[in-house]
Amino acid sequence: MSIQALGVIPARFASSRFPGKPLVMIDGTSMIMRVYRQASKSSALGSVIVATDDQRIFDHVKQCGGDIMMTSEWHVSGTARIGEVVNTLSVAGRFDFDVVVNIQGDEPFIDPTQIDLAVSLFADPQIQISTLIRKIESAGDIFNPNVVKIVTDHSGKALYFSRSPIPFVRGISNDEWLSSHEFYRHIGLYAYRSDILNQLVKLPAAPPEMAESLEQLRWLYHGFSIHTAVTDIETVGIDAPEDLLKLTNNA
Repeated sequence: MSIQALGVIPARFASSRFPGKPLVMIDGTSMIMRVYRQASKSSALGSVIVATDDQRIFDHVKQCGGDIMMTSEWHVSGTARIGEVVNTLSVAGRFDFDVVVNIQGDEPFIDPTQIDLAVSLFADPQIQISTLIRKIESAGDIFNPNVVKIVTDHSGKALYFSRSPIPFVRGISNDEWLSSHEFYRHIGLYAYRSDILNQLVKLPAAPPEMAESLEQLRWLYHGFSIHTAVTDIETVGIDAPEDLLKLTNNA
């Protein structure tokens, strides 16, 4: 049975570190339209929609021929914004998807095969949420709080996500950790079974989530499972203006 998947790209204009980030131009094309066009190449997606709370982004995507929906300015997470998109489409009789994919709006060179990989996990009817992970190859990333680490069980199901180094390698110096254990970082692409997404948006915040500022810990805390797939593709996320320098070899 084929899986029908919808891709949604949350895009906010306001950002403490990089205001207006979705509209920054990269080699003649805006960040948000680069993400939109890359996501649209995914063979797993039947449709791609940008979800925004800003008229400037809305007008720009429309002008460029993209599909976009205006959503509330009060959402505190991309998942909540995506939930509004799904609800709006459902009320209008336009929602007929098994899976919804949350695509980060600040990865202008996202590889569409990564989206395909996340969606492919739903061939197993037991999968509720999927995401991607990548092997850490730099010792510095293990101890960098901006790099989210993950530990999984033998089947690839997430046990925990943390900004701290996990697992802790006992009895050796920090500079030997990378050579003594395989560490994995989280790639912030999520896919949800549509009925699970409806439940996730109603969950209250959880203590681990508030401590780490990681929304996925809310889902684990409330008993939902997150399955992972390993990717070897390096992602380039843009969090601040200086991160644009990372794109020198990509644009």
